[in-house]
Amino acid sequence: MGLKVARLPLAPIRAAPVKVADPFYASPAYRAWRKFVIERAGGACQAPGCGKREGRMFADHIVERRDGGSDLDPANGQCLCSHHHQLKTHAERARRYGAR
Repeated sequence: MGLKVARLPLAPIRAAPVKVADPFYASPAYRAWRKFVIERAGGACQAPGCGKREGRMFADHIVERRDGGSDLDPANGQCLCSHHHQLKTHAERARRYGAR
């Protein structure tokens, strides 16, 4: 006897919106800012108690650009590891969109 597998109805497939890269992040000014922020931190994550160094570090805008943070002010930049950058990004999105 063969194993019976329950068949579930398929959910409709919706196309995800196409993400378009912001040309700002390819600009020479942004690249210089990113390099400065990461070098200023010695290539180490600035999240409290972390200090991790990874192959790819993130120059993070402390106050996000869409929330009025300065694009290129070094005081609005911090170096984060991928874990802490992801945590901060998710928290900011939850704050921004969850408060509707």
